[in-house]
Amino acid sequence: MASQQPSLAILVRAPDGFTVWPGPPYPPGSSPPQRLPKTACSATSFSSDGSRLLATVASASATVYDCSSLSVIRSFDLPGLTAAALSPTGSYLQTFQKSSSPQVKNVTVWHVDTATALYQHYQKNLSKANWPMVQFSADESVACRMATNEMQFFDTNDFTKGIVYKVRLPGIAALQLASAPGSHVAGFVPEAKGVPASVQIFSCDKDAQNQVVARRSFFRCSTVQFHWNKGSTGLLIVSQADVDKTNQSYYGETKLHYLTTDRAFEGIVPLKKEGPVHDVQWSSSGSEFAVVYGCILT
Repeated sequence: MASQQPSLAILVRAPDGFTVWPGPPYPPGSSPPQRLPKTACSATSFSSDGSRLLATVASASATVYDCSSLSVIRSFDLPGLTAAALSPTGSYLQTFQKSSSPQVKNVTVWHVDTATALYQHYQKNLSKANWPMVQFSADESVACRMATNEMQFFDTNDFTKGIVYKVRLPGIAALQLASAPGSHVAGFVPEAKGVPASVQIFSCDKDAQNQVVARRSFFRCSTVQFHWNKGSTGLLIVSQADVDKTNQSYYGETKLHYLTTDRAFEGIVPLKKEGPVHDVQWSSSGSEFAVVYGCILT
């Protein structure tokens, strides 16, 4: 028998906090009832599977709720809190706190149910490109992080082991773990001294570490966006350059590339007209994708 779908819940944000409404229908002429009284926060986010909700107060605290009952699972007092993120099923909370010195480890992976700090390291800077710093697969069986010249992997059954194996990739500037399943990881190395930028895909299998599964190189690229499909068989890469040498876009030059883990395809995605790539999204099946591209007339 198919499992019952969870009831719809609507998260409502306001300048002074958030609340949660049940899904419609609502009685005519009445406001939706509140499942949770308005609660102060700076930011909110759900775990990927929708089972848990994270609410943070900047420089102060992080609270994890159970979405079925909206009861508090755990609250963390975190002075100097700058960023927080839940793992896909909400088992782990990752936090970044301001740190005055490298001796104070400011990135922590917490076990939510026990409030245990499982892993910590020092990170000087926080950016959108490197947060969350520890990435998890959808089932949380694989976890990794980017470090200087390498990708580092954890044993998610025992974070106290620290780094259990590494994949060397000199010059790595960005990393994206495939999610469902966590079978592969992609790393980006920017161009330098006449050497083109590259994206390389590696297997997450410890026995196959450091073996490149697929590779794509290109010039005129300073940053990339990664988009893995469901099934982890295909990777879309939006390469971005700060300057568009064709002068078609004020915002720089973008190209869309595609790599498959079986090496069946490696190249640029042909588009019907020139212009920047604005967005790309995979279908839920992982077999098709949509692209928004071209110059926008003003």
